[in-house]
Amino acid sequence: MRIGKKSPTESEKVGRMIDYLKNCFDRLALVEKHGTAIINLPNAITLLRIGIVPVLFFLLLDPGTMWSLIIAGLFIAAALTDLLDGYLARRYQIITNLGKFLDPIADKLIVNTAMILLIAIHRIPAWVVAFIIIRDFVVDGIRTIASSEGVIIEASKLGKRKTLCQIFAISALIIHYPFLGANAHLVGIVILYIALWLTVYSGSDYLIKFYRYTRTKK
Repeated sequence: MRIGKKSPTESEKVGRMIDYLKNCFDRLALVEKHGTAIINLPNAITLLRIGIVPVLFFLLLDPGTMWSLIIAGLFIAAALTDLLDGYLARRYQIITNLGKFLDPIADKLIVNTAMILLIAIHRIPAWVVAFIIIRDFVVDGIRTIASSEGVIIEASKLGKRKTLCQIFAISALIIHYPFLGANAHLVGIVILYIALWLTVYSGSDYLIKFYRYTRTKK
């Protein structure tokens, strides 16, 4: 009885495709110089994500239905590349200091830029944006101070959920107009206030952790 080769699963096919794309990228002349990598694939994807930021400024033109959908699509694509570059960095063990520096900057740059631009065309409350951005600055400051003392306050699951809600909310608010029978603006506002609640909750969690650290230090 002849046993045929086992067909590759969908995940294996995706893995092979990713391997092929990485090998193609690695063969680019600009990638290697004297045997040292100038830039790797995850970092290139992160830079591409940052490159989408100027496109968001078209929001200042208060775009109509079609352009709102296009800009929302680009914003969602940029958000999804955050998952992709992290996956690639872990898969190929190419986590670099440049990547660690660029990745959080790219995330905050895209999300905060989109929210600020949405204020100008009256699609998002300014006070909510201010609250979220100030919270991020405070939390980053707390984690930086703790890190300088040798204490690592890791990103909480609440903070990650907050970011996810922000992405969903911003996407819907960029679409703005009725979409697939739903009021995209109303959906975006509802999710935005969920993100705001998570912002307060997760921010309080970081403050409590930092307070406990300062108490034990004394």
